[in-house]
Amino acid sequence: MEAGSRYVCKAAINMALSDDRTDEASLKDRYRAMGIKTVAVDFGSDFNSAVKKILERAVVASKREGLIGESHAEEGAVAGAAHEALQQIIDKCVGLNLGGKIGIARNGDHIAVCVFFAIGLLNLNDIAIGLGHRAM
Repeated sequence: MEAGSRYVCKAAINMALSDDRTDEASLKDRYRAMGIKTVAVDFGSDFNSAVKKILERAVVASKREGLIGESHAEEGAVAGAAHEALQQIIDKCVGLNLGGKIGIARNGDHIAVCVFFAIGLLNLNDIAIGLGHRAM
């Protein structure tokens, strides 16, 4: 089954919103049955150093789980989608700390990256979600 961009984006969002490793594994199995490959990776850092780390984590996790191969086009698609997701929340993040999860999903030509973060200081957090999509 070829899942379109809507389903791939939904899978990335659900992976980023997953509660724990057990939830991630359950979602991964469910989406695998639909032909969608998924991965989620936790993240935490101050925003000033976060962008590069998030892009790297997204690409490395995608390779590790077989969502992409070694080509520049595939790596660039993941990095581009992750960067787009970050662009959507950047105004809330500057100078603050991030903590949360990156969810990535792929089916066929469609790849989506979702970032779901608590942003702030101590317990004074705001919540933000960003989503990027690329067609390869």
